[in-house]
Amino acid sequence: MKLVFHDPSFSFQLLRIIGQTYYGGADIGECLSTAYRIKEGDTESWYNEWLKTADRVYKYAEYCNSVGHKISAREGYLRASSYYQNGAAFYLDINPSDSRIVPTWQKGVESFSKAAKLFSPPIETIEISYEGITIPGYFYKVDNDDNTRRPTVILSTGLDGSQEELYFLGAAAALQRGYNCITYEGPGQGSVIRNQKLPFRPDWEKVVTPVVDFALNRNEVDPKKIALIGYSMGGYLAPRAAAFDDRIMACIADDGVFSIYEAYIHRLQMIHNEIKNGHDHIVNKVIETIMHFDIGTRWKITHSMWVFGAKSPLELIQKTSEYTMQGIEHKIKCPTLVLAGEKDVSFPGQAQMLYDLLKCPKKYILFTTEEGAEDHCHPAALSLANQRIFDWLDETLQK
Repeated sequence: MKLVFHDPSFSFQLLRIIGQTYYGGADIGECLSTAYRIKEGDTESWYNEWLKTADRVYKYAEYCNSVGHKISAREGYLRASSYYQNGAAFYLDINPSDSRIVPTWQKGVESFSKAAKLFSPPIETIEISYEGITIPGYFYKVDNDDNTRRPTVILSTGLDGSQEELYFLGAAAALQRGYNCITYEGPGQGSVIRNQKLPFRPDWEKVVTPVVDFALNRNEVDPKKIALIGYSMGGYLAPRAAAFDDRIMACIADDGVFSIYEAYIHRLQMIHNEIKNGHDHIVNKVIETIMHFDIGTRWKITHSMWVFGAKSPLELIQKTSEYTMQGIEHKIKCPTLVLAGEKDVSFPGQAQMLYDLLKCPKKYILFTTEEGAEDHCHPAALSLANQRIFDWLDETLQK
């Protein structure tokens, strides 16, 4: 689905932001006016224009908060958070040493944190113990009843998302349907890679297990109704965790990912043999040439090298070979829902591959162009996606 820009990366990222309008993460006019000010293919222009919009909306929210218009303030802070993180900060990752990355990103965290205090009940900022340190999270409660145990969903972001964005993707929908919700960021993600410098790890169960431990220590959580949803690359991370933690009663992969390595190889068939044989000079040169001409590839490779802790494109691809469900897919015992986009270009074919090899109770849903939901993670159809996710979850957990 193309929107404003000819460049597919710019178009998709705009669609990603504007799609959050349904849950209060954007306003259509703000997004379109920003997009039309951006110079096609110019990442500096992208940064500057989204920053202007984010700053302006943040000032609206600050004023509303200062004079007691709490709902208006909350809505403004939410939109500003999205504009800072998915807008201004996004393409800065092309140069991971850019000094603007952390302050721009943190402005998004700050905006969301201010919004969180204005919810009823307030969204709780939490710290989850993880291997001698802590990782950040949010705990969302349906209401102020601290003694009623409710079904709870744990949301996992992916390669480049934030836990703040997870509010718009799934937490808001969960609360509407009577589910408590926990979001978190692990190694390689969000504030953890930016502030704690921890890269991704393939054994994601080591990250999710402490989150489940945290959930089970809350009076508000029904231990027999804990579900895990993974978005984008989280479509690998969530099934991986579910394979090793039988306290997870249901798993949703949106969209499903069987092998991150295979997804990279799918787009680099021309140098498949060079990758397999470790010909670093050839592989790196070819990928760097593609990066020069394609913004999306340039962003994806540089961002991925950073968050995976790789020093070259070849090393990145080699590292991703560890991120596969091969040989462990049969360990998932809980019911699993695998979603797919008809025109998913990030992980094409991966959802079907994961679904076909699962041995657990399972369901597969393909989102189509006719539905306006064909793209990766269905950013233009969040209402439809959440309808299908939570209707399935209601039936699976017999809520």
